[in-house]
Amino acid sequence: MARRPVITLLTDFGTADYYVGAMKGVILKINPEVEIVDISHDVIPHDILDAAFTLVQTYRYYPTRTVHLVVVDPGVGSQRRPILATGDNHYFIAPDNGVLSFVYAQQENLSVREITAEHYFHTPVSHTFHARDVFAPAAAHLSKGLEPYQFGEEIADFIRFQVPKPKPVSEKAWKGMVLKVDHFG
Repeated sequence: MARRPVITLLTDFGTADYYVGAMKGVILKINPEVEIVDISHDVIPHDILDAAFTLVQTYRYYPTRTVHLVVVDPGVGSQRRPILATGDNHYFIAPDNGVLSFVYAQQENLSVREITAEHYFHTPVSHTFHARDVFAPAAAHLSKGLEPYQFGEEIADFIRFQVPKPKPVSEKAWKGMVLKVDHFG
């Protein structure tokens, strides 16, 4: 029996407004067979590092060919590109703002494409709600079995930041940064 396709959602939208619901509606209209899983909608607003850390801690626990849709986008309405990254076993759709940096560091076979195939977009495309009009439809179409090359050309100049790593300062001590403190402390 074939497994249902999976799309995960990771945003900083919260759940008090209609934004996540609108994204899910667009996805289900395109692919009613998809299973949508909410990783979190409580990423610290506009905090790309928080989103990157949350994603890297979760994505590998999902089935092969899962589409991970990440929208934490302080540059919404700007000229930043929508991208589709293909890793070893997963797909990632996000703004090109570095939010996939931790994932990039873990993938041996990485391909990143700018999403330019406008015929897959929900129209009209809003200047401030690309999550609904660009990212969600791309994720839904990808979950139906389209190939990444159908969304646009491969790029090499995607944005990535250095993954912070602890450094030894003595034989028994390391210096690093705390990326996230959970609710349990």
